[in-house]
Amino acid sequence: MESRLRVQGHPIQPMLVTFPFGLFVSATVFDLADVAGGPAFLGEVGYWTAVAALVAAGLAGVAGMIDLWDVRPGPHRRTMVTFNMVNAGMAALFLLSCLVRADSPQRGATGVLLVTELVALLVGAVGVGLGARLMRQFESGRGEPTGFDSLDGVPAGSTVEILRPAP
Repeated sequence: MESRLRVQGHPIQPMLVTFPFGLFVSATVFDLADVAGGPAFLGEVGYWTAVAALVAAGLAGVAGMIDLWDVRPGPHRRTMVTFNMVNAGMAALFLLSCLVRADSPQRGATGVLLVTELVALLVGAVGVGLGARLMRQFESGRGEPTGFDSLDGVPAGSTVEILRPAP
């Protein structure tokens, strides 16, 4: 995956996407507990967790658009565009849920909103699959070994040192 935004040679956007997805799952779990008869505050916690996820999704979306800027046309670009659109679709469904709940005093979820959130998570699961495909494409295009392959040729018992760059 070609990217302008990198940390230690790895693109940032796939790292950022994990935050909204994890928060959306958490919000759905809180809402499920609220709809199932749990304490009323769980609905409000689910609402604010979804709001935090929307903020994180916005940041991940910006990073995705920056990454998309330099990608040449072809299958890789189509996968990136689809990945970003699927993630935007998931966020849009949660945004709809949050907008419906914004005016209620407890901000609790209803059965219909819970189903909407579950559909959004299914859409997000497609995004996870696309993200995995993008990362495999990124790893296959890298020249340097990664994971345990990078330890080939290192003598047994050696340690890894982290050195500061010379000033």
